[in-house]
Amino acid sequence: MARKPSEQELPERRMRGFEPAFGLMKAPIRLASESRGFAVARLLTHWAEIVGDDLAASTRPVKVGYGREGFGATLTILVAGAVAPIIQMQKDAIRAKVNGIYGYNAISRITLTQTAPIGFSEGQAQFQAKPKAPAPVDPTILAKAEATAAPIQDQGLRAALELLAQNILKSRKSKEEDA
Repeated sequence: MARKPSEQELPERRMRGFEPAFGLMKAPIRLASESRGFAVARLLTHWAEIVGDDLAASTRPVKVGYGREGFGATLTILVAGAVAPIIQMQKDAIRAKVNGIYGYNAISRITLTQTAPIGFSEGQAQFQAKPKAPAPVDPTILAKAEATAAPIQDQGLRAALELLAQNILKSRKSKEEDA
């Protein structure tokens, strides 16, 4: 009688069909970020959302170092030399935002390291998603959407309703074409 393979010997179960790309990249990204001290990879991938677009344009998180001093880690941020004094004054606010991501006071200190103004342009991985270009809208759908929202007097509400109507009409049209 053949022996049954143990749980460790069985191959990892795969999803049927296509797997999302992130599912394939999750483990290597986590390992790479943890080797640099980033226990939460979101600190790298969503830096602009964490600190804001104005600070993210001139800063990059470089490493999180855990010292022998006890609790709390040191976050090292790469800063262009000209804006270093401005970032220095905002270190406490940055630390509070970063600790909000961790959920506790994981970062106790922030150190800045400076680079030339062109230091961010070469050899840096870009984590920002490119904005999607709006698809061209069929003029008949656009006219129907405008006619639907025409009685609304509030500009913001009218624009939102027009966009909703366009999306509904586009999905109906694509369903009719598929059928």
